[in-house]
Amino acid sequence: MKIATWNINGIKARQENLVAWLAAEQPDIACLQEIKSVDESFPTAPLEDCGYHVEVHGQKGFNGVALLSKKKPEEVRRGLPGDDDDAQARYIEGVYSVAGGVIRVASIYLPNGNPVDSEKYPYKLNWMDRLTRHVAELLPFEEPLLLAGDYNVIPRPGDCHDPAAWAGDALFLPSTRQAYTKLAGLGLTDAVTASDDRGGQYTFWDYQAGAWPKNNGIRIDHLLLSAEAADRLQTTAIDKKVRAWEKPSDHVPVIASFDFEWA
Repeated sequence: MKIATWNINGIKARQENLVAWLAAEQPDIACLQEIKSVDESFPTAPLEDCGYHVEVHGQKGFNGVALLSKKKPEEVRRGLPGDDDDAQARYIEGVYSVAGGVIRVASIYLPNGNPVDSEKYPYKLNWMDRLTRHVAELLPFEEPLLLAGDYNVIPRPGDCHDPAAWAGDALFLPSTRQAYTKLAGLGLTDAVTASDDRGGQYTFWDYQAGAWPKNNGIRIDHLLLSAEAADRLQTTAIDKKVRAWEKPSDHVPVIASFDFEWA
């Protein structure tokens, strides 16, 4: 089973790319972020024509997450628990039947947090704390849990082309990385580094300053796995080719293969 995450950076601008990528890669579940669409305007029909069931948690013009899957989920949760006043659409979670049980998959669009001297950075840290608390409540179920998405976190210096250039950025501040370490410290495995621990594996290249041709990238798109999911991990790949397509997202997909089969 292939499970992927991709910050699409606007579903309307990237719909053709998404359809072409789904046809080529055939992920069983694709977690999308930054769809920038309300639920009613999301282009469900073309994706259903590709063989996918669609679950959306959208927001007009900003944010938004979705789950595309070859089988319909048994359960869906929209929104991250812990703050009933938070209207930002950044979290959707589905439970899927597989041979021998279920898997739980979340698509996450973690807040950017910049500028750090604004209310956006405390919101980011608070959101990360809520995510950690929610995951701590899920782990006792002892089921395969996959937290896939754009975390807006550079975990290690080797995950960016120039650590000094990111020193004051919300994506790389010590408090950000500490919050990410606290989350991972619940017992989660980074699918990319579990497969290949080298630095210089990027998932995002800015549109500005020739970042893509210069390979001035960062790794901020992650799949974090519970022990039950990590035990079934086979391979992980960063699908860089799509960054060179026409009208690309500034992010590329991360694809992990698992020893699961649909029920």
